Amino acid sequence: MIEIKCFASGSSGNCYLVTDGETLLLLEAGIHWRLIRQHINFQTGMIAGVLISHEHQDHAKAVKDAIKSGLDIYASEGTLKAICATGHRVNPVTALKQFKLGSWTVLPFETQHDAAAPFGFLLANQAGEKLLYATDTYYIRYMFPGLTHIMIECNYSIDSLRVNVEAGLVPKALKDRLLSSHLSLEHMKEFLKANDLARVQEIWLIHLSGDNSDAERFKREIQALTGKPVFIAG
Repeated sequence: MIEIKCFASGSSGNCYLVTDGETLLLLEAGIHWRLIRQHINFQTGMIAGVLISHEHQDHAKAVKDAIKSGLDIYASEGTLKAICATGHRVNPVTALKQFKLGSWTVLPFETQHDAAAPFGFLLANQAGEKLLYATDTYYIRYMFPGLTHIMIECNYSIDSLRVNVEAGLVPKALKDRLLSSHLSLEHMKEFLKANDLARVQEIWLIHLSGDNSDAERFKREIQALTGKPVFIAG
């Protein structure tokens, strides 16, 4: 059974622990390594690998420390080059090419963000469960049948962003960047509508903006849309 723990989510840092009861993985390493070690009770040997979506510091801050501690890192070649990650613990992976990581089968896929070669990940375990992880992307071009767990960015709502821009709280340049690099509530809803959610057990909303989001509203609207349990990562 898949279990998800959020250590940090948002522009200040992202890090999640996922397990299927056999293999533990870290998704992202965007907080200080000391904090990650504390969260896993200093049992780094239990972590089979670290998946990194892209090179921005709120996702990759602790990559080099993780490597020094003996953890294997998996990311696109572009991401690994951008963070200057080298050594035998560094594993470049390719979009739409599956690889095994313990009891997981992992499928990387391309996302749309202002980064070198950003990826999302589809993780499938031997029990037939499927976990989708997609963050820092303004849209998702693929559909995913048979999902049981979803971790998806819900960074902002277009109406909240518009209000903040009009009030002078958000510069236009930042608005333009958000629109072309992060997933809005509205576009995330369209993605969910396009996918078969029959088997979905839970949905995690991740990477919410501190200023342009409303966690309770987002949770309420996604629960109403999908009829599924919704959790806010934070």
